[in-house]
Amino acid sequence: MNIEDARHYCLSKKSATEDFPFDDVSLVIKVGGKMFALIPLDAVEKRIALKCDPDYALELRETYDFVRPAYHFNKKHWNDVFLNEASDKDVKAWIDHSYDIVLKGLTRKAREEVLL
Repeated sequence: MNIEDARHYCLSKKSATEDFPFDDVSLVIKVGGKMFALIPLDAVEKRIALKCDPDYALELRETYDFVRPAYHFNKKHWNDVFLNEASDKDVKAWIDHSYDIVLKGLTRKAREEVLL
């Protein structure tokens, strides 16, 4: 999967939005105002940083060589997934997981607004 495909898949999630909050070289994808993915556009190796359940994040790192702790976030909750090495199916599954984790963390009212 390439960067643009990953970006489009993230934005296909209900109420997902994108922003450039840190600089002009990183795209942040949010739902309900909370970030679930970050795409560094200037990276040499194409990757996407995804929020994870801490236990799942560790399991992914131990299972797959192309999943590593995201250096720019709390490493316990974020993983970098290297797009050139992962299958499209796996990348989509991890984006889905990240989106779901953020939805679960929203208040009930915010979650209802997102899912309308």
